[in-house]
Amino acid sequence: MILIFFVLGLIIGSFLNVCIYRIPRHKSIINPSRSFCPSCLKPIKAYDNIPVLSYILLGGKCRNCKKPISWQYPLVELVTGILFLCLYVKFDMTLLVLINIVFISLLIIAACTDLTHRIIPNVISVPGILVGLILNYQNIVNIRSGDNVITGTLVSAGILWIFRQIGLLIKKQEMMGWGDIKLAGMIGAFLGLGHGVLALFLGVFLGVVIWTILIILKLKTRKEYIPFGAFLAAGAMITVFFGTHIINWYLGLFIK
Repeated sequence: MILIFFVLGLIIGSFLNVCIYRIPRHKSIINPSRSFCPSCLKPIKAYDNIPVLSYILLGGKCRNCKKPISWQYPLVELVTGILFLCLYVKFDMTLLVLINIVFISLLIIAACTDLTHRIIPNVISVPGILVGLILNYQNIVNIRSGDNVITGTLVSAGILWIFRQIGLLIKKQEMMGWGDIKLAGMIGAFLGLGHGVLALFLGVFLGVVIWTILIILKLKTRKEYIPFGAFLAAGAMITVFFGTHIINWYLGLFIK
């Protein structure tokens, strides 16, 4: 089963690449149904579209025009395969593994489009909120539950909205974009209140630390766009796998 989930991740990762390329360009993800080379626009043959393997065999170049193929394609496929494998190891064949396959897939698209196009498409985050609420319907009834997804959605989005307003008020600039706020809402819809807030904290923490290091190394400047969506997605992924352990560790510091 581990191998099956890894291969499934590779295949879905290939589809996610299609979404990452086409959605920001407002192209249909189903028409044309076959993938094509971004350089020469020629359809890619099935035997040249095997996840990861085809990239290696082709030497990272299109068979037709010989133009380089972005390393993003095999990387997304491989990362998706590894994450799906880890989901199976953690959740086994339960409903949670299926829910998190959907969640992780949406996060990968959001992260990659934010990194490459500086946007988090509404077509991912807004329907993602509804999908998260539907898939986690059992965590809607008990409004006081720490896993409640309604409060998770509202609080997660609300926290980033407050950050945005503070930035506009004090620095006269956006600290968080609306895309980040909607993505936070989607994270809360899938993870619930407690884990959703943890995911935001981890995402913001990663963003601040990594971006500060890049600025110190002079690889980035203070005025450059910060892809917080990608960091929020990373924080959410960490929370999927280690959230409960992190929360229990934190609470253990105060409960003896």
